[in-house]
Amino acid sequence: MKKIARLLLASAIATSALTACESKVEAPQDQKPAPVANATDGKPVIYQVLPRLFGNTNDTNKPWGTIEENGVGKFNDFTPKALQEIRALGANYIWYTGSLHHAVVRDYTDFGIANDDPDVIKGRAGSPYAVKDYYSVNPDLAENPAERLQEFKALIERSHEAGLKVIIDIVPNHVARNYQSLAKPEGVRDFGADDDSSVAYARDNNFYYVPGEPFQVPVADDGYQPLNGEAHALIDGEFAEVPAKWTGNGSRAPQPAQGDWYETVKINFGVRPDGSHDFPALPKEFAQKDFRAHAAFWADKDVPDSWKKFRQITDYWLDFGVDGFRYDMAGMVPVEFWSYLNSSIKMQKPNALLLAEIYQPDLYRDYVHLGKMDYLYDKVGTYDAIRAVMEGKAGTDPLVDIQQSLDGIEDNMLRFMENHDEQRIASPEFAGNPQAGVPAMIVSATISGAPALVYFGQELGEPGAGDAGFGKASRTTIFDYWSVPTVRRWVNGGQYNSEQLSNSEKALRETYRTLLNFARQSPALGGEFMDLHRHNREHGKEYGEQQYSFARWEGDDRLLVVTNFADSAVVSSLHLPKALIAAWELDAGKYTLTNQLDSASVEMVVADDQTATVSVKMAPLSGQILKVVH
Repeated sequence: MKKIARLLLASAIATSALTACESKVEAPQDQKPAPVANATDGKPVIYQVLPRLFGNTNDTNKPWGTIEENGVGKFNDFTPKALQEIRALGANYIWYTGSLHHAVVRDYTDFGIANDDPDVIKGRAGSPYAVKDYYSVNPDLAENPAERLQEFKALIERSHEAGLKVIIDIVPNHVARNYQSLAKPEGVRDFGADDDSSVAYARDNNFYYVPGEPFQVPVADDGYQPLNGEAHALIDGEFAEVPAKWTGNGSRAPQPAQGDWYETVKINFGVRPDGSHDFPALPKEFAQKDFRAHAAFWADKDVPDSWKKFRQITDYWLDFGVDGFRYDMAGMVPVEFWSYLNSSIKMQKPNALLLAEIYQPDLYRDYVHLGKMDYLYDKVGTYDAIRAVMEGKAGTDPLVDIQQSLDGIEDNMLRFMENHDEQRIASPEFAGNPQAGVPAMIVSATISGAPALVYFGQELGEPGAGDAGFGKASRTTIFDYWSVPTVRRWVNGGQYNSEQLSNSEKALRETYRTLLNFARQSPALGGEFMDLHRHNREHGKEYGEQQYSFARWEGDDRLLVVTNFADSAVVSSLHLPKALIAAWELDAGKYTLTNQLDSASVEMVVADDQTATVSVKMAPLSGQILKVVH
């Protein structure tokens, strides 16, 4: 949930120790974490999708439109055929974003659900990251809201039958202001139900409070009005909350600013307002210990109540059939909590995939080694650097140092070029051309054995055009009832095929399909890595700052990856260092290299002195994955 968050992150983390472990613990740089035992075929390839939008074929797309006007996708739109096509694209995981029951502007009182106040909701459909009931799913997504959990259970089962493991979001840092679980199991207490709200902080309070001060709805400084000024019985500029709670991004004001995460309240994990910790410290040596040792450490410890509540939540969804969790804004929650929670999850389901949204590189190793995360967002490193190349703001040289900075955790970094927070590649605000994403995704998908993520519609060149209401152009809205034009045409009335796609969209989807299936199955991507970029910047003919290359190998599976971010063709003589030829144990002679993306071949010549060259012809905005076959 970055949204406007990156601009606010500094203030959110200004409550500094509220967000992270005080002492950084780094494992030795040459120590790699134990491989994640994901019981799936090969490298994780994650397809992220919003069910609210995916199956919606209504093309009205009226800004601030209602469900009746704009339509809404359903769990049942993910038919066996749809899931088979997603699997055929190369995915082996599917991340159903926005599945949990979050605050929405819609009357479901017939189903016992209290109405939500638009004064503290973003958009009409609401933010997926303002969870209202952790033990239920969004009633908008069900054919019959009374059976919404049964419908989601059936979706999980269909996904598994199609060969897809299921990921959902957990948002530990904050919940909706109007949190109220109707579906919680017996013995589970709601967040805040037992809090002492007369004090700002108590260890076992779930929230932080502003004693004696009522909550006040933010004053809009940009003309914003809930529901765009539409009349609504609950819109009155007020929301009853006495005393006020701290807002999700850390604001302690009883009246947060319009730019704050005012639709949410911050969870207390036992971090005092002064930043000190009110829970046991995790010994530094646990950076070298596995999840079993972590689970044993916490087994007899007294921990804050919020820790226990989130463990109940993840236990519930693991039993429900979920295969992993994407943790929203994980860097704003203490690393000790992650050790506690993730070790508990791994004790139950060792193959569960645990993914953290985090933007603080200085905490990466803590969250892998101490927090027992499988994977972290590689946003402020690889994504930002590649984006700068695509926008013509920088060359590819910084990628070399970024990859070196990730030594030892490179296989723990999720790579992506789109997700729900980022602008669409094809949008004018980003690259303006979906083809520009091809070399970017080749690098993202092959630079390591860590997961590659594709955001639904990315494979079709979706530009994210149109202001949906609260959600604005360039990012496909997560706040409104809307449909996605390219995806809508691919859904094709439930046929899920390419009949209505343009030739360029078909070609792009085929490129993604070939790349992702290769990446998922290639042993070399989980093996050794050698940078070739710096060597070729010094020695390569016609090789410049808009090209990027590296080698990957595992045994006899040897790959050269070379990409061209320029919008013109390049003919380059790729030079391979002696160290690579020695590692590959190649004798002098000629070798055939086959491009795994189109089956074209090139020749590699290894000289007697163990130097080698490959003449590579690259089209604009393209890349090649060259495999040594002889």
